[in-house]
Amino acid sequence: MLLFVGLGNPGAKYAGNRHNIGFRAVEAIARAHAFSPWKKKFHGELAEGHIAGARILLLKPQTFMNESGRAVGEAASFHKLSPTNVVVFYDEIDLAPGRFRMKTGGGAAGHNGIRSIMASPIGEGFRRARIGIGHPGHKEFVHGYVLSDFYKADEAWVEKLLDAVARAAPLLANGEDDRFQGEVMRLAPAARADPRKPDEGA
Repeated sequence: MLLFVGLGNPGAKYAGNRHNIGFRAVEAIARAHAFSPWKKKFHGELAEGHIAGARILLLKPQTFMNESGRAVGEAASFHKLSPTNVVVFYDEIDLAPGRFRMKTGGGAAGHNGIRSIMASPIGEGFRRARIGIGHPGHKEFVHGYVLSDFYKADEAWVEKLLDAVARAAPLLANGEDDRFQGEVMRLAPAARADPRKPDEGA
């Protein structure tokens, strides 16, 4: 069994935020692979299904980003999952918009959701699906940037990337993280847009 976690903040007001792209990633996987309806469990919303013969749980913590570890730790402990059976999808400001990288372990790099999961019983050894959203250019702008919606012009690459994540998910379910990363980027080459350019149509 594997646990795929998407990070974000609950509620309609946050739904389009850059910080919520993790939620959108697991939602795309659920749609593409005919998962069960979402239900409330483990301080989050949970869906169940199978990909490439593996049983997969999808989890969207509903505790707000900085307490994501409560939901992830509870779900992983209940199902006796090792850290390497947990994959966390989240926004990464240190990657250009549309870039995608897998890694296992490491630090939080200032991401409150990752920091909270690291402080939970599973520790830091979980697998990470890092979705690039770009950097606003200055540290003091980061908070407002991640809690703002994507520009309208960004939605084309966002949707293409999320579709690629869902289509390539069988590789992730098989533990082939490097091939999964490569296939996602093959299906959805990274955008070249400047993330600091305002959306003139907003």
